[in-house]
Amino acid sequence: MLDMYKTVRETGQQEIVIKKSRFIGHVKPVVTEQEAITFIEDIKKQHWNATHNCSAYMIGERDEIQKQSDDGEPSGTAGKPILEVIRHQGLKNVAIVVTRYFGGIMLGAGGLIRAYTDGAVAAIEAGGAITKVLHREVLVDVDYTWLGKIENELRNREIRTGPSRFTDRVIVLCLPIESEAESFIAWMTDITQGQSTITEGERVYFIEGE
Repeated sequence: MLDMYKTVRETGQQEIVIKKSRFIGHVKPVVTEQEAITFIEDIKKQHWNATHNCSAYMIGERDEIQKQSDDGEPSGTAGKPILEVIRHQGLKNVAIVVTRYFGGIMLGAGGLIRAYTDGAVAAIEAGGAITKVLHREVLVDVDYTWLGKIENELRNREIRTGPSRFTDRVIVLCLPIESEAESFIAWMTDITQGQSTITEGERVYFIEGE
């Protein structure tokens, strides 16, 4: 799993008009190719009467899956520019469709490339670019007498936390950044003077800054 990656927060769409042609950019975060294909098919059904529904998607930690479609536009003027926007912005696990309703004015190859580029950028703006950072669940099992100190130390270091579990002892769910998990465990062992039982849980992504 990547330590961090950029994607979009949510499904979104935004329309721009270029020389009377309507370009509607649609974006969706996806984790599988089938999700991307389904999203593109859904947009095509929704805009069945559009002149073109051009698309591209990029999926995988190393961008293993990259596909594009000009959907009837001149070769290289639609799908490729959309894919290049995804690549240029460093996004992963994203599918984009740019729908065109022809307005009667020819744009030429250069104009089409610019239009589909702008449509893809508009879609990403609508979906909201975010950075996801990999964290590690670390469960700290301690006596209640340590709870105040641990909470204070976590707050001072701005360590993300989850809900604690309370029984005869307390289990504090800490969520340090994955790359810092080993040093975090050593630090937590030190501040509890070795009187805590620490176990590692799953790796999970959280949006940076939230």
